[in-house]
Amino acid sequence: MSLDPTDRRLLQVLQRRGRISNADLAEEVNLSASACHRRVQRLESEGYIKGYVALLDARKMGVPATVFVEITLTTQADEVLDAFEKAVARIPDVLECHLTAGTADYILKIVAEDTEDFARIHRQYLTRLPGVAKMQSSFALRTVFKTTALPV
Repeated sequence: MSLDPTDRRLLQVLQRRGRISNADLAEEVNLSASACHRRVQRLESEGYIKGYVALLDARKMGVPATVFVEITLTTQADEVLDAFEKAVARIPDVLECHLTAGTADYILKIVAEDTEDFARIHRQYLTRLPGVAKMQSSFALRTVFKTTALPV
């Protein structure tokens, strides 16, 4: 199925305001409430909408530090990649893990309380990841821009 302009408007609004009522959403995209509800249900069932979440404030949650860790593996054999990915998925402080092309094999996005907490995460988890040849960590000094909204 392809998305028509109304579907795209629905997705744009829902990305910004996921808790909007169906009545308000319908009004914003110029649909009846029932038509709006049917379209949203279809977008959910077809997988365009994967779920709804609450975005938490990292500072208030006590993890204001963001660290990006580039990891290079000893080899890119399937069994090494699989073992690494299974192990990294179990680290609670890792928000994202991306297999990349370039100088590193993976980039991790990790949250921590501070540098001391990151040292704990490094000792407890990162140094024990299988197949790691090299690690490079970079602390974010300030978040200039952040969004979860995809271009629609």
